[in-house]
Amino acid sequence: MLTRLSAVVVLMMTAVLTGTAAAVPPPPPNPSDSEISASRAEADAKAARVGELTGRLTQAESRLQELMDEVSYKRELANKARVDLETAISEAEAARREAADARVQADAASAAVEESRRALDEFAAASYSQGTTVGSFSAYIGAKSPEDLLARAQMLEAVSASSLNRLEQVTRDQGTAANLDSAARAALKKAETKQAAADEAKKVAEQAQQAAVEAHSTQAAATEALQSDKDAVERELAAARSAVGGLEAQRQQYDQWTEAKRREEEENARRAAAAAAAAAPKPQAQAPRPVASAPAPSGNRVQTVINRALAQRGVIYAWGGGNHNGPTYGVRDGGVADSFGDYRKIGFDCSGLMMYAFAGAGVYLPHYSGYQYNSGRKVPLSQMAPGDMIFWGPGGGTHVALYLGGGMMVEAPHSGAVVRISPVRYGGIMPYVTRML
Repeated sequence: MLTRLSAVVVLMMTAVLTGTAAAVPPPPPNPSDSEISASRAEADAKAARVGELTGRLTQAESRLQELMDEVSYKRELANKARVDLETAISEAEAARREAADARVQADAASAAVEESRRALDEFAAASYSQGTTVGSFSAYIGAKSPEDLLARAQMLEAVSASSLNRLEQVTRDQGTAANLDSAARAALKKAETKQAAADEAKKVAEQAQQAAVEAHSTQAAATEALQSDKDAVERELAAARSAVGGLEAQRQQYDQWTEAKRREEEENARRAAAAAAAAAPKPQAQAPRPVASAPAPSGNRVQTVINRALAQRGVIYAWGGGNHNGPTYGVRDGGVADSFGDYRKIGFDCSGLMMYAFAGAGVYLPHYSGYQYNSGRKVPLSQMAPGDMIFWGPGGGTHVALYLGGGMMVEAPHSGAVVRISPVRYGGIMPYVTRML
């Protein structure tokens, strides 16, 4: 009788104790290993495709940057041609004014020639009319005395000398007029030749600039198409990874359910054992000791610069934009940047991003990559380290980026793009990097 009563008490205590614990819900779905493996393989294939497109996109953007530099170069040549043409036009105008002055003088000289000829003609006519008395040999025959003969001879000599003077004056006036006219024509021809050459150079330069702009536009379209393909595959990759994550989450939930089920069964067994032992006191679980968290590593100035640059990823490129305090409106360049509306955007250009990054470490750089190139110590490219500035173009005046290590850099690349991390491009790179810290 006592034994039966004890058994009933044990059963009642077991029911009471186990009833206080929440029952484990039904098991969640448990995807098979083959399903998870297939999903991972699909995600890996998408990731490989993204990697391939990223490589092609990097090459396309590198070519786009080269073409952008070519546009800048051709644009400067066009500016030079325009300046040269303006100079040639000014010289031509001056030559035309000189030609006009020379023409006035030539006309005056021609008038003098006509006047000299008129005077000579009048003198010759007078001489001829007097020739019957004193203008010819017959004048000697008609002399009535030696004194009269001498007087007539002196008069003929005077007539001859005066005639020669008139002829010499006519000749001089004709030479002056011819020289002035020739000089005027030569000066005008030279000026017009220079203007024509400058005008042709301007046309050639502007055609070259236009060809460079069209090549850049074509490459930009191809780059944009690649970017679109990459974005699409990245979305597919995200979906594939999400699917993998969903299956793995289901597997994790199933494993957690299995563990919870095991704990439930163990707990039920423990409670039953406790009830069977006449409700022995439940031991108090010792509270776990708090674990002290490790202090965060203290940053240094180089890391501060890198972190400030990386924090701007995704900020739009704006030519002329950015300063020590952050992104600013871009400025007009009269060309490519204007076509992208950079002056209406708030962002960074390459040197503006460097200004902002290094200002965080108390280094205030000028807003021009060529000046930034000469702002610190020169270090061979083979020895570059994180935090060094990398430069492209003569004197570093084409582009600048911040080296991150591992062959990667952060940059504000060009109009239409955003601040981003890219592999280091070695085409056109300067042989030295600049180290500020």
